[in-house]
Amino acid sequence: MPGKLARDELPVVNLTPMIDIVFLLIIFFMVSTSFSQLERDIRLQVPRVSTSGPLTPAPEKKIIHVYRDGRITLEGRPVSLEELRRRLELARKNYPDQGVLIRGDAQGAFEHVARVLDACRAAGVRELAIAVQPLGNRTR
Repeated sequence: MPGKLARDELPVVNLTPMIDIVFLLIIFFMVSTSFSQLERDIRLQVPRVSTSGPLTPAPEKKIIHVYRDGRITLEGRPVSLEELRRRLELARKNYPDQGVLIRGDAQGAFEHVARVLDACRAAGVRELAIAVQPLGNRTR
């Protein structure tokens, strides 16, 4: 008498636990949003302070280009040395840790870059960087 052949049953994926978790998450988010609405309705007076400053970190370094002929641009706009100093002072007033990146033309006189460095120092900028290019990547 031949033996009974066993058939392999196909695996069944039970989705019930996953659906339960999704419903619990939906309920949790619905309840938590109603709590945040209640917090907005609370009447209170925020204390006043004499000094206020930005709560965000300083933005990216300001980029100054010094061209071969002595022209200066701050973030793409032409400026004089005096205007550069004033703008940097204003930026430092808002963000005391404001940094500056100076990109001078390699063929220009260093005197132009030195004047810009002096204007940055006069504005109180403490974080100065000068852009250079490694010798291996030099293109003409």
